[in-house]
Amino acid sequence: METTRLGPQPTAPVRPARRRHAWRPVPTRMTYEEFLAWADEDTLAEWVDGEVIMTSPASLKHQEILKFLGQIMSLHLEHSQAGRVILAPFQMRLGRSGREPDLLFVRHDHAERLKRTYLDGPADLVVEIVSPESAGRDRGEKFYEYQAAGIPEYWLLDPEAQRAEFYQLDAQGQYQFAAPDAEGIYRSAVLPGLWLKVSWLWSPPPVLDVLRTWGLV
Repeated sequence: METTRLGPQPTAPVRPARRRHAWRPVPTRMTYEEFLAWADEDTLAEWVDGEVIMTSPASLKHQEILKFLGQIMSLHLEHSQAGRVILAPFQMRLGRSGREPDLLFVRHDHAERLKRTYLDGPADLVVEIVSPESAGRDRGEKFYEYQAAGIPEYWLLDPEAQRAEFYQLDAQGQYQFAAPDAEGIYRSAVLPGLWLKVSWLWSPPPVLDVLRTWGLV
């Protein structure tokens, strides 16, 4: 998603998409607590070092991929009972930033990190669906933030290039690229027993077919 960084500058009226309070002013700087109080559930924004970064609405393809992943992961978790999957918009606080990943997974033994409106600490798996406008941020700032925070698994999905990048944290706390196998299948290191064909991401099959392939129905 395209972003605009709002640093120290005069307060100006902004009209975000789908916001309940149209034309709300964007403060120049604020604490994370002030950000949570200012933003509502439809506010398209992130918080970094006290600055508000507004984001643009997602594309249709972005939403189709997100819906598919959310459905198959949620149904897989009904069987594994490993944790919870949460789709955007939902904040994840990492020290000096408040990011809003497209999808995050939190293991049950980290459930205490889940607050009413945000995750207080790192998720166990994060998925970002990149756009031409967000590619640099997702592969740059967020990549290193997520690595430093110790997020064990990070997926970068690019619908335009039909490229999926899967990263897993190694013993030294560095992300290593985890390639799909010769058949184009990627197996998650964090979600027990979850695997997917990368081709599913670009042309999602019926969810029931995926569950049959997994042997869950």
